Amino acid sequence: MNAPTPAATPATPATPAVKKPAGRAGRNLELPEHLKAYKGVWVFLEHERGQVHTVSWELLGEARKLADTLGSAVSVVVLGGPAEPLEQFAAQAFTYGADKAYVVHDAVLQGYRNEPFTKGLTDLVNKYQPEILLLGATSMGRDLAGSVATTLLTGLTADCTELNIDPVSRALAATRPTFGGSLLCTIMTLAYRPQMATVRPRVMAMPQAQAGRGGEIVQETLGMVESAIVTKLLDFIADASSNKINLPYADVIVSGGKGLKNPENFKLVFELARVLGGEVGATRPCVQAGWVEAERQVGQTGKTVRPKLYIAAGISGAIQHRVGMESADVIVAINTDPNAPIFDFAHYGIVGNALQVLPALTQAFAEHLSRGGRHAA
Repeated sequence: MNAPTPAATPATPATPAVKKPAGRAGRNLELPEHLKAYKGVWVFLEHERGQVHTVSWELLGEARKLADTLGSAVSVVVLGGPAEPLEQFAAQAFTYGADKAYVVHDAVLQGYRNEPFTKGLTDLVNKYQPEILLLGATSMGRDLAGSVATTLLTGLTADCTELNIDPVSRALAATRPTFGGSLLCTIMTLAYRPQMATVRPRVMAMPQAQAGRGGEIVQETLGMVESAIVTKLLDFIADASSNKINLPYADVIVSGGKGLKNPENFKLVFELARVLGGEVGATRPCVQAGWVEAERQVGQTGKTVRPKLYIAAGISGAIQHRVGMESADVIVAINTDPNAPIFDFAHYGIVGNALQVLPALTQAFAEHLSRGGRHAA
């Protein structure tokens, strides 16, 4: 006997899949509740041998702008040994825009070591909960920033060229070159705090100091003993050659590129720089070819400079080089190609062979400066 055929049941219509919006519209821009208490912009004040690194003041100028947009305060963190003048550094920070300074004196903070400085900074962040933490992209700053970000389990955007506040999320929008410097990308840390970024020296403008401006100094303790620290600081030996080439703070820079054809022609760049009392820079291909020292490289993987005058000879103006020098007050470009990218952002352009133009400029400047010297005498 055949089994009866079951009655057919009407098919349930399938629920249509909800498409998640792509890109920014699909992100959750709402900050988790426990992180909403994080407020304020902090700058780590880097100092060595009794001097504050200039990048700290540059960062303070930028921090002031960010804090004003957010309606919050600016604070600095100063860590150091028992006898170091940290309060003097804090007072100077107030003149550059800081409202408060967190100061920690401890014997284990005499001279930079990663472990005690990481503990000191992370303890302060956990206690006072800043929204944004900025450090200089120096040897010390890069070492410390990575450790602090890892310890705090937050995001870090390194080597930024621009810092802004995103109008929608009110998060830090940190812009940096990527893909070898061929593109600029803006990164935001939406779901973690603090938002951290490092900025290289001379990327940001030096702020004007406001004499007489004061602030609050908060003294804190570290609570760490020497025996708990693995590394030991035995001595400080200054680099005897560290001041020989000081591109980031030169007022005049003459740079050469592969358009100069060979290393022998690079002497034309040195001759013009000597007459102008300036420094010599170069593009990455010139450094890689061994034409000049690595300390002379200007660009994303080299030095960031901010001179009053920047003369670029035989340089096409690729973005890798541009991000390192575009903040110069005056840029003079010399290139045989009238369509070279550098002419798009140079203030003055000379379409011609740099091997002919450089000697002519050197002679003209030498004669002009000579006449000026005689006139002044």
